[in-house]
Amino acid sequence: MRNLFRVAAGCLLMLWLHTGYAADTGWLQSPQNTHAKVRLQAQSADSSEEETRLLISVSLEKGWKTYWRSPGEGGIAPSVEWQKPVTAQQATGYWPTPARFDVAGITTQGYHDEVTLPVILSGEVPGTIAGTLTLPVCSNVCILTDYPFSLDLSSSTDSAEFAREFAAAMGKVPIAEGLTDSVTAGYRPGVLQITAHRGQGWQNPQVFTDTLEGSSLGKPVVKVEGQLARFTLPVTDEWGDKAADITGKTLSIVLSDNGLAQQNYLKVSPLSAGAPGAVALWQVALMALAGGFILNLMPCVLPVLGMKLGSILQVEQRNRKSIRVQFLASSGGIITSFLALALLMTLLRYTHQTLGWGIQFQSPWFIGLMVLVTAVFTANLLGLFEINLPSKMTTRLATHQRSGLSGHFAEGAFATLLATPCSAPFLGTAVAFALAAPLPVLWGLFLMLGIGMSLPWLMIALWPGLAMCLPRPGRWMLRLRLFLGALMLSACLWLLSLMQNHFSALTVAVLAGVLLVMLFAFSLRRYGLRNSALTAGAGALLASAVIVMASHFSGTGGKPLRDDIAWQPLSEEAIQTALAANKVVFVDVTADWCVTCKANKYNVLMRDDVQKALTENDVVALRGDWTLPSKPINDFLQKRGSVAVPFNQIYGPHNPAGEILSPLLTRDAVLQRLEDARGAR
Repeated sequence: MRNLFRVAAGCLLMLWLHTGYAADTGWLQSPQNTHAKVRLQAQSADSSEEETRLLISVSLEKGWKTYWRSPGEGGIAPSVEWQKPVTAQQATGYWPTPARFDVAGITTQGYHDEVTLPVILSGEVPGTIAGTLTLPVCSNVCILTDYPFSLDLSSSTDSAEFAREFAAAMGKVPIAEGLTDSVTAGYRPGVLQITAHRGQGWQNPQVFTDTLEGSSLGKPVVKVEGQLARFTLPVTDEWGDKAADITGKTLSIVLSDNGLAQQNYLKVSPLSAGAPGAVALWQVALMALAGGFILNLMPCVLPVLGMKLGSILQVEQRNRKSIRVQFLASSGGIITSFLALALLMTLLRYTHQTLGWGIQFQSPWFIGLMVLVTAVFTANLLGLFEINLPSKMTTRLATHQRSGLSGHFAEGAFATLLATPCSAPFLGTAVAFALAAPLPVLWGLFLMLGIGMSLPWLMIALWPGLAMCLPRPGRWMLRLRLFLGALMLSACLWLLSLMQNHFSALTVAVLAGVLLVMLFAFSLRRYGLRNSALTAGAGALLASAVIVMASHFSGTGGKPLRDDIAWQPLSEEAIQTALAANKVVFVDVTADWCVTCKANKYNVLMRDDVQKALTENDVVALRGDWTLPSKPINDFLQKRGSVAVPFNQIYGPHNPAGEILSPLLTRDAVLQRLEDARGAR
């Protein structure tokens, strides 16, 4: 009986050894996981190649999946723990092109049904290799299963069949080139954009991304424009919060289209806010130059430039040298002011404070100073005083004819400060690029901004004959001066209205009343009761008409304007909640001191058709107010690479990453982007 037991045990041992050490493990299945089975095969090393080839085959039940080397927003990749003397350094695994899975708002990358993973072991390998394959599989639940294995490389196997299977598996691995002509990657805070060009055009382009340390890449939104495919991916940290800067890092991606896939390694470049792709530095510099030039036509700057041109008329015999020196001094004031802003932004960056364009208008002290300066300018233009006051900043501004070059220099600086609240449509890209760029680039771009804005001033300084073309002095000079004074008074009252965000409406009304009474009193002494009363009455009627028309009537329909949109507070959570409910999200970040924001509101957002589109049941309208300092709003803007308002963005089922709109909105663009984000109903 004892001998019979020994024979049976020996037979079982031989059977176990044969199945355990064969070059083909056969299909392995764990009692704890009946939804998957695995098979490992190996081919003996060729002495001339010094490598061993393995195949890891996985078969899954319907509805189950496993993961790619980078699983995405959830899951872990399959792995092998090798037993000595084989080490992980010897093993090079190859991954076939994966598929994308979306479950409950989480996107992952992996395989379903079946997949075969080729592996090559380099160097000397013993006659037997062993280890443990750890395989994650998921459906409604996830199971992590270990499969111990052992392969005897000396065992006989069908080498021709193995070679065919290995070649077939390698044929599903992405190639190094051949799919695209060029691929680039650009990043702005919170957004990664990959642009790929293919001369043959695209059918169904897809992108799969490897993990970047400290960052999580979300589901890409794909847009095909002829031979270009653009993939926009949201970027957060591993906890879903603000991501670290990935500019300069190397990104590993796989691009695929109709069964062909290509592995790419890309260096991530800076991407300007709202731009379709990475923008070259020279392009941004030209944007800064052009944007600065256009600022001279803005309503914020025009009164100062007009006053400057008006001062030429009072230069004796319009001396060319005097004109040249004055305008050079003003140009110096503009350029110096932009460099001062660059210094401010540098200090804010080093102290980790808020970076933003126009944030000085969030300070009541700055607004108060601007009110005082514009009031002095107004009084001077209206001819209410022509005396030398004490040597203060406001005195020099008010007596620009007699205070030497410092007054002209201050005029340029003052124009720069007034330009910031209405410059977003022209400087948004350049300033956003500058604030995210290295410090030398930041200073260079702010210098270009200053040169751009001072171009008209420099042109007159270089060619004073341009100014000499103005008509000869006469009565029309007095009318022009009064007109410029009215423009400056309007700017002063607008600035004063911004104080309502810091003080009560009654306080602001009292200040405005005191200012107007003082101006009227000085005007009474200067021009007499009749002229002063007529001028004040005409001005009041004109201002009232403008206010009523701007507040209640559109430019085309003549119907009273009303805002019927149920605006909700802006937050990241509100966006994600709306997207989870399959709704379209319209984001509007505004500020009372932003002139462009007001233009967008009355010209676009309060139009009947836009109001109707934004009040539909599947649209959620979110508004953020940046009138006063707000860390949540600042973080929201910086995450999207923006530093200025207005800021508008649209999300939807077909655009979950969000699309940033142009700072200067148009009716057609808003309606079209809403439909694009919604997709087919």
